[in-house]
Amino acid sequence: MVLNYLWIAFFLIAFVIALFRLIFFQDTEIFPSIVNSTFEMAKTGFEISIFLTGVMSLWLGLMKIGEKGGMVKILSKLIGPFFSRLFPDIPKDHPATGAIIMNFSANMLGLDNAAMPIGLKAMQEIQELNPNKEVASNAQIMFLVLNTSGLSIIPLTILADRSVQGAANPTDVFLPILLATFCSTLVGLITVAIYQKINLWDKVIMAYLLGFTAFIVALIYYFTSIPQEQVSTISIVASNFIIFTIIIGFIVLGIRKKINIYETFIDGAKEGFQISIKIIPYLVAILVAIGVFRASGAMNYLLAGLEYLFGLTGMNTDFVKALPTALMKPLSGSAARGMMLETIETYGVDSFTGKLASVLRGATETTFFIIAVYFGSVNIKKTRYAVTAGLIADFAGIISAILFGYLFFHGDSI
Repeated sequence: MVLNYLWIAFFLIAFVIALFRLIFFQDTEIFPSIVNSTFEMAKTGFEISIFLTGVMSLWLGLMKIGEKGGMVKILSKLIGPFFSRLFPDIPKDHPATGAIIMNFSANMLGLDNAAMPIGLKAMQEIQELNPNKEVASNAQIMFLVLNTSGLSIIPLTILADRSVQGAANPTDVFLPILLATFCSTLVGLITVAIYQKINLWDKVIMAYLLGFTAFIVALIYYFTSIPQEQVSTISIVASNFIIFTIIIGFIVLGIRKKINIYETFIDGAKEGFQISIKIIPYLVAILVAIGVFRASGAMNYLLAGLEYLFGLTGMNTDFVKALPTALMKPLSGSAARGMMLETIETYGVDSFTGKLASVLRGATETTFFIIAVYFGSVNIKKTRYAVTAGLIADFAGIISAILFGYLFFHGDSI
């Protein structure tokens, strides 16, 4: 529903602004420019979807090997003790516990197609324990907010999109996204814990949080202590090493499980092909709408206003051009993806703006969409503080993404 309103708004606002420019500034090129952008963006959307087919087939094939090899179960064992403390109202042997852990494991591995069905199953299981079926329970809110924080080890679609767009090193955004999503998740977790009076000083919770935080702080300290020109190089090498190591890990697990690795890869690759074809109309629709919005001048006016406001503080405003992606993400994943791709088309895939837009897209999740789908699936009418906590996590992710974007990709401080 939100995406429907956004799509309509892009066209109506573009028309009003274009009409204003035609009447008051005699800009006779504005409407031809808008119409030409519809054809250009439709072509771009189709081309991206076609080129994406190979990349998605490759990665979903590899993911299928990891899934069949037991990677999700390994992650479940690693984070199980931590999650049992975050969901004290759910008995350890309840089916909801396994579904929650499997959902987060799938999300962290970038298995979006597997994560959503498992997540809906988890919500239904938690609903069985909910004493008031129309009001969100504490466990449901914690589950939703952690989902909307978007923690992901492998931001598959973002890396794939950057590869298709011709990035010199598509994985150079890997570490900044990981750092930003960690900050978003941590803030979301703490926010909900405060609301629910969860004991964050519990030994197990503290051990996990301190361990994760120490690792992230060490990374930040390391990258801030080395020359700026080395940050990008080391980040690229480390990102690609980690990703290829994960691929090898999937294959080794598949060998241990004695699965047919080649056939498993083909099964996953087929899913990637089907997904790539299915997204063509959605990608064309959102790219055309955003193209119209930019061609009318509306995007420039929006960015100029934001740049002026942030400029009053004396800070560097290079990040402003990437902000539309961040503003779209809580509302719609498709709109955020379209905005990122359009930003890359405009400024370049390897520009600071293009890289930051990629990080901003990966820093958070589609908060309103997730809340609507998950709560709607169990007929929850009163969401309590779920939206507030989710947006706080989103805000933390956006701020973190900007800071890490400057650290990794920009020579100057913000």
